[in-house]
Amino acid sequence: MDFRRVKEYFSWIYYQYQIISCCAVLEPWEQSMFNTILLTIFAMVVYTAYVFIPIHIRLAWEFFSKICGLHSTISN
Repeated sequence: MDFRRVKEYFSWIYYQYQIISCCAVLEPWEQSMFNTILLTIFAMVVYTAYVFIPIHIRLAWEFFSKICGLHSTISN
């Protein structure tokens, strides 16, 4: 794979991010604050999904297995 094309692709993606989020018109300290807040929110969403989605999937599995008459293999 051509590393120059990969670098240009990531540069283009970053440019699109700046244009879409209006970071291109912010000052450098404002950009860093915006990116920090955005990264923090993204990290919290990923962590919350990691913690709570498996629990909800297990509860949904137990609910639908009881409706369908299947026996749960999870011990209570």
